[in-house]
Amino acid sequence: MRLGTSSPLEHSSVHEWAANQIKLGCKALVFPLSADDPEEKIDEYVKAAKANDLLIAEVGIWRNAMSTDPEDRKIQRDYCVRQLQLADRIGARCAVNVAGAAGPRWDGHYKENFSSDTRSAIVKMVQEIIDRAEVTNTYFTLEPMPWMIPTGPEDYARLIEEVNRDRFAVHMDIINMTNSIDRYYRAESFIDRCAELLGDKIRSCHIKDVHLKEKYTLQLEECAPGQGEYPLRYYAEKMSSIDLDMPVILEHLNTDEEYIHYMDYLKEVLYGV
Repeated sequence: MRLGTSSPLEHSSVHEWAANQIKLGCKALVFPLSADDPEEKIDEYVKAAKANDLLIAEVGIWRNAMSTDPEDRKIQRDYCVRQLQLADRIGARCAVNVAGAAGPRWDGHYKENFSSDTRSAIVKMVQEIIDRAEVTNTYFTLEPMPWMIPTGPEDYARLIEEVNRDRFAVHMDIINMTNSIDRYYRAESFIDRCAELLGDKIRSCHIKDVHLKEKYTLQLEECAPGQGEYPLRYYAEKMSSIDLDMPVILEHLNTDEEYIHYMDYLKEVLYGV
């Protein structure tokens, strides 16, 4: 397992960036630049990561490639292709996006997200992006979401078969898939099921926590590690058993101070240090 964060932390140079990551205890990271940045700058960050044994886990996309506006949809898919090509060029384990939403909010919940037509369109979208990018060193992945496909391991395994592309793989966010009381209370069994079905297809993982509120109706709230009830060590160890270099990335915190605090917490929980 290679623990890391999604935050570049505040820095004024590439050398400070790498030094901050090492000081934080990171062994993996999310690449802090995009394909729209100058190539020279990208190369500097890649060189610094390699020199410090910082595995580039992910290149983020975070755009709605399923936009209902044709012009915007083309813009977002072009960006997806460029980001996937960037991941390939720098040797990132994957480029990651969400499947996309059938409405105005890029990651929003809509009934149409689960229609058969939307599913077919998502399959074609993934195929298009991979075919256009023509990558050989990385993978295109979709982060599971509570309200768009894939919502679970069976759904992801089915999607892999439907897409039928060697360069389509899995991004694991176990908390995003914890969208029912069964998955919340039987977390270890759910983790085992994800590992069983998706296994060596998993390229990178996110880590955070989840809390069940004592309010009606069912309310599951994402939170920082240790602020919820999820078996984080079990999850991290299961992912590490799949790949000793599996990136496990802390995300969705607001400040550098929070990343420092919760990385310290995770190192204690996961490593006992």
